[in-house]
This record gives sequence, C-alpha cells and structure tokens, in this order.
Amino acid sequence: MTVSQRFHFKASLSESTLPEMLYSIHRFRVPGVIEARNAQTTKHIYIREGYVIHAASTDREDSLGAHLVRQGKVTEDQYKQLSQELQNAGQRLGVLLLKRRLLTPDAVRRAIREHIAEIVWSLFFWREGEVSFSVGEFHGPEMVQIQLPMRQVIVRGIRRAPQARPLVSRLGRKDTVFEARFGWEELIELGLDGDETQMLELVDGKRTLYHLCAEGPLAPAENAKLLYAFQVLQLVRRTEAATRTGPVKVQLKTGGDAQRA
Repeated sequence: MTVSQRFHFKASLSESTLPEMLYSIHRFRVPGVIEARNAQTTKHIYIREGYVIHAASTDREDSLGAHLVRQGKVTEDQYKQLSQELQNAGQRLGVLLLKRRLLTPDAVRRAIREHIAEIVWSLFFWREGEVSFSVGEFHGPEMVQIQLPMRQVIVRGIRRAPQARPLVSRLGRKDTVFEARFGWEELIELGLDGDETQMLELVDGKRTLYHLCAEGPLAPAENAKLLYAFQVLQLVRRTEAATRTGPVKVQLKTGGDAQRA
C-alpha cells in the first residue's frame, strides 16, 4: 500500500476526540489514510470521497478470522485449519472461505464490511493515543473496498462509546440550549433510526441540555451521546445559555458510567 503524501495532520486523543477529528477530515472530502496508534496497536482507516473504504489493524483480535468466530460464521476449529492453510498457501482468507464453501460470496463481502466497520468503531473506545491523517491517493489492488458513509460511521461509533462522560463535557452546561440547523435531505443520507430522529426533533431552541437528556427516547446517557453526535455533525448548535437557579442534576449512567451535566 502506498500513499502519495501532500499533507499530514496529527492530534492526540487526550486533547481532542476522534469523532471531531473524523468530521473535520470528512469536510474536506479528500482521499487519505488515518493512522491511529497507541502503545500496543496501530490501526489504519482508508477514506475516499467521504466514505470509509477499508480498515486494517495490527491487533490479532481485529482480524477477519477472529471477527468471523465472534459472529458465529466459522468455528474455532475451522479458523485454526484456515489459518494453517493461509500460512502454507499464501492465499487470502476470503478466497479460502469460498473454496471450502464455508460462506457464499455475498456472505464473505458482508462479513468484510462488518469487519471493517468493527475496526473503525473500536477506535471510539480509545482514550489515549495519536491520530494522524495523510492526504493523498492510495493504491492497493489487494484491498477489498467497501463504502461506509463517514457521517454514519461517526453516529454509530459515538453510540458504541463505552462512556458518556467525556462526550457530555463537550456539550456545555446543564442549562445550555440547543437549536436545530439541519436539512431533511441530510437525515435521509444519515439513515437515522426512530430513536435518533425523535431525539433530533426534540431540539427546538428552548430545551436545555438537562431537559433533552431527561426527555429523550433513551436513557439519559444514550440521549447525551446522540446529542453530542448531532453537535459533531453540525445538525444542532448551542445557543446562549439559559439562566437557571439552584442545582440541577442529570444522572447519565451507561456501563457503570455516571455523569452530571
């Protein structure tokens, strides 16, 4: 894989968030490669024209074979046999799956798509590490390419984030008011589900962060994640904070995470 590099962007996950980095990259609609690196693992995301088209990782748990085992598409024994064949024959796993008639071509492609998405979304669990983006066209005939819309990747990744706390801290105060600034065509492109659409429709320029989290269709922490996703994608924006008196608390709990907005 080679990249004709003309521009290089670098940031730390301790100072910024991956969703905001991804959206900044998406706005320029240029081809390039995102590299995320921490002490143990390096992951690459290949993007072109606003789509994630491929992803790779040095973590063995991110391999296509490991993904197929987790999804129940192949057994542990089958994966061990396939791994041995891969070492001896030098063929790609997808080809062996077809030759052994373990999966159909359509099932292989769907598995690869799910596998690539899983690698990308796994980065939303990282709290530390360096992320860089190299702009330039890349070439790799061995690379199976898909198309995952970047904005959908951002929404789905944020919803999978294990904690709401670091996201809520970027939304403002409990009395911060949000207003909508989206076009309906955008919602079709994003493919929002019912809960996501309902949450977005609550943003009316009057409700505060506290009320949006409390009144949304999901648990407060999940509502906060959605609101943060909408803010990243510039579907909503903060207005002048409303003045409140007395303490107002909203408990955001998800997977042991609790946060006051």
